[in-house]
Amino acid sequence: QVQLVEAGGGLVQPGGSLRLSCATSQSIFDIYLMGWYRQAPEKQRELVATISKGGTTTYADSVKGRFTIFRNNAWDTIYLQMNSLKPEDTADYYCTARYGYYSGKETEYRYWGQGTQVTVSS
Repeated sequence: QVQLVEAGGGLVQPGGSLRLSCATSQSIFDIYLMGWYRQAPEKQRELVATISKGGTTTYADSVKGRFTIFRNNAWDTIYLQMNSLKPEDTADYYCTARYGYYSGKETEYRYWGQGTQVTVSS
């Protein structure tokens, strides 16, 4: 069973930056896609960004140009660099992974982290 452990959330002022990380508990050689979802209070979970084992990335329109997803060479940790943060980025951020190719369906992601809270406020 693969476990995903997020870190890096916190409180930041608008315009600031945070970097989230997601480390896996064991080898994920067969995992093809990892990514980040977020869920704001009283809103549906939103797919923020994904990265494939080969390095292909996708982003939600709401974060393009501000967020960057990247991975380490060992393919056991991914990161989400968040710049120019806005109050609307406030949410719980969840790391996720699946064996298949890109999917925009939350139910098709097999593994989930426990979440890390990001609050953007002055």
